[in-house]
Amino acid sequence: MYRTALMAGGIFAALAVILGAFGAHALKDVLTEAQHQTYETAVKYQFYHSFALLFTGVVYNWYKVSKVRLAAIFFIIGIVLFSGSLYLLIQLKASGSVGLGGLGILTPIGGLFFIAGWIMLLLTFVKKAE
Repeated sequence: MYRTALMAGGIFAALAVILGAFGAHALKDVLTEAQHQTYETAVKYQFYHSFALLFTGVVYNWYKVSKVRLAAIFFIIGIVLFSGSLYLLIQLKASGSVGLGGLGILTPIGGLFFIAGWIMLLLTFVKKAE
């Protein structure tokens, strides 16, 4: 098993539970409806890709190829950039700041890393099937 992916998946999943509960309770009356939806999107994608990391860690048992490791790295970078930038955006908006400015590009870049991670997994399975 790929220990790094398993550990990162567990840590990110635990953080998603904590952040989700924090958003549902502590931020309920602080955020606007739109901000709350953005926050929920960040938590949701963090959760999805935490599970993807756990899956990647287990898959490495059978497919010990660099594409699986790359998938894990891409998922980690995606979580940090995509969800992290959305958390930062919500924090800035809630505190009265305008937004991320030029750093707003981090969200779609994080999304591209998510896509790249899934493609690496797909390529792993396609190559193994041949």
